[in-house]
Amino acid sequence: MNSYDYLIVGAGIYGATFAQQMHALGKRCLVIEKRSFLGGLSHTEKIENIDVHTHGAHIFHTNREDIWHYVNQFVAFNHFINSPMAIYRGKIYNLPFNMNTFSKLWDISTPDEAKKIIEGQIKKYGVENPKNLEEQAISSVGMDIYQVLIKEYTEKQWGIEATKLPAFIIKRLPIRFTYDNNYFDDFYQGIPKEGYTELVHRMLEGIEVRLNTDYFSQKEYFDSLAEKIVYTGPIDRFFDYCYGQLGYRSLRFETQILECENYQGNAVINYTEKSVPYTRIIEHKHFNSRPNQAKTVITKEYPQAFDPSSEPFYPINNQENNELYDRYRLLAKNSPKVIFGGRLAEYKYYNMDQAIASAFDAVAKESKNQ
Repeated sequence: MNSYDYLIVGAGIYGATFAQQMHALGKRCLVIEKRSFLGGLSHTEKIENIDVHTHGAHIFHTNREDIWHYVNQFVAFNHFINSPMAIYRGKIYNLPFNMNTFSKLWDISTPDEAKKIIEGQIKKYGVENPKNLEEQAISSVGMDIYQVLIKEYTEKQWGIEATKLPAFIIKRLPIRFTYDNNYFDDFYQGIPKEGYTELVHRMLEGIEVRLNTDYFSQKEYFDSLAEKIVYTGPIDRFFDYCYGQLGYRSLRFETQILECENYQGNAVINYTEKSVPYTRIIEHKHFNSRPNQAKTVITKEYPQAFDPSSEPFYPINNQENNELYDRYRLLAKNSPKVIFGGRLAEYKYYNMDQAIASAFDAVAKESKNQ
């Protein structure tokens, strides 16, 4: 007999949710994680008594009441509202694009003025069927916003000219003709008061977890332990890259402790011009409203090309990679003992609530088949 019903490979949000839900149903679960910590890319750690988001800013947001109640049963969340800013050539602008942004750009004050400027620029550009990101963006928000807040930032983020990026990457650009700096439209928003690592720790209470454990170092052994495998790592790695490697964009983080109470006055500020090598600076204390501490911690985020030694952050979902993923997905369908789930195994960008929703669906499907 197998020792466990499920072996969960990866202790990120998806893996933790699946394990917690199955454990609650009386299933025997073992979670293994190659890292020395829980939480995957949402991991947080204390530096100068500040919860530092070690892999970039993570704000939990969702419109699903069931998911919001689900995470709140483990830890308390604050009421953080994401209101990022952007700096371009020394001037600071509000994000998402709203009346504060337009007022700064054009020295105007009414929605009608802003609409006329944007509509006029779109009409002047005259592209009806956008074929790349640049054409899509200008056709959505006009030339000025594109030049100041999108073009150089996007090219820096993806390492390629905007005219060579597919249009769908920027298909939905939010434009608000109100003075509202709330970046997300979701009803529920916040950050765990004790950090995301504590959230995942509470989710996995009562479940056996082995850290610093690489699944591929003893794959046959681990496969023998459980009736089923829940795999949350890169799908191409699972199949030993037999069709080739999927494309990703990666990030590098440079974190500093500064001898000041308040460095930039906001949790996230984007740097949209190409001459600045990083895309944004995060000041972590502002996620939990602790501006009076004597020190602060900031992180600069540098985009970089992906290689096997770096972390895969953003899937490059162009036609070539999507076709490659479809080939791996067919292999996955022919692997009935393995459930492939999460950002890397499904090769898609997931917000945290979407990862939880996907895990819920997998648990429901498993329960139905038993």
